[in-house]
Amino acid sequence: MLSSTSDADRAACRAMLAGGSKSFRAAAMLLPSRIAEPATALYAFCRVADDAIDEAPDAAAALPALQRRLDAIHAGRPQAHAADRAFAVVVRDYAIPRALPAALLEGFAWDAEGRRYADLAALEAYAARVAATVGAMMTLLMGVRDSAALARACDLGVAMQLTNIARDVGEDARNGRLYLPLDWMRAEGLDPAAFLAAPRFSPALGRVVQRLLDVADAHYARSEAGFALLPRDCRAGIAAARHVYAEIGREVERQGGDSVGRRAHVGATRKAVLMARSLSALTARAARHVAPPLPATRFLVEAVQAHPATGPQRLPERIAWAVQLFDRMRDDADLGSVAR
Repeated sequence: MLSSTSDADRAACRAMLAGGSKSFRAAAMLLPSRIAEPATALYAFCRVADDAIDEAPDAAAALPALQRRLDAIHAGRPQAHAADRAFAVVVRDYAIPRALPAALLEGFAWDAEGRRYADLAALEAYAARVAATVGAMMTLLMGVRDSAALARACDLGVAMQLTNIARDVGEDARNGRLYLPLDWMRAEGLDPAAFLAAPRFSPALGRVVQRLLDVADAHYARSEAGFALLPRDCRAGIAAARHVYAEIGREVERQGGDSVGRRAHVGATRKAVLMARSLSALTARAARHVAPPLPATRFLVEAVQAHPATGPQRLPERIAWAVQLFDRMRDDADLGSVAR
């Protein structure tokens, strides 16, 4: 019988976080503890799954075994691993549909097999799997299942992944990986195979990178409409992630789009300024017009809507629900006073 997460499993998940992603660790510090704890379990399972695919001789062959682990997690009978047990509790308590982590596993497999992307639509399908899935699951951890909020969280995930790709063109190429849309490269007279064989910057490549950053910026702009749909104590942390990641794109632009010869970095002072700017999200208001999900992320939003929670069962969910209700009542009262 699946119960609550043990102290030992929590400690094991925290250890995985401490030795892993600096960006995820920083993001967790910006969120309230009621979100950070289940987010650590989510990260731990993602880390274990990513490592299992990366270290397998055949990525495609590793995927079915991970899918079976995911089946066991959603059945409430996780395998004897701290990350599986901790994530199973999160899946149960926050009603995370299987389609979300399953899509993430698929994205990991695409990475391991060295898949390349013919056009922007194909690239956004990849970003939906490796990044928008995490954004959607984090939104569920905040106790929010609204389709508009999920769509905007997915926008942010896709934007951040496109920024990552623009920043890491040279590093990825030296590792035999290429994520830039192939049709964009060819339109600029670039041969993808030749670039991979000898990665070097050129003005033509800079134009491709800039084009990708422009798309990312459009998605960042869309994502901002979701801040008002989150609990108030989560807004600044998510807004900080949005601004810091977008600033990576600005650094790439200052380098003339050259992310082959050097890697863009946002300094501590600039990060502090951007994090202070993120406090404006505390007073964000809901948008009057709700944009639909991106075509690439629609299936994630629909998966959550097809898997409704039975109601807030745990204290963190009840707190999130109460905060949201208070926010909406206050906003409604403010709008009423304006109308008068």
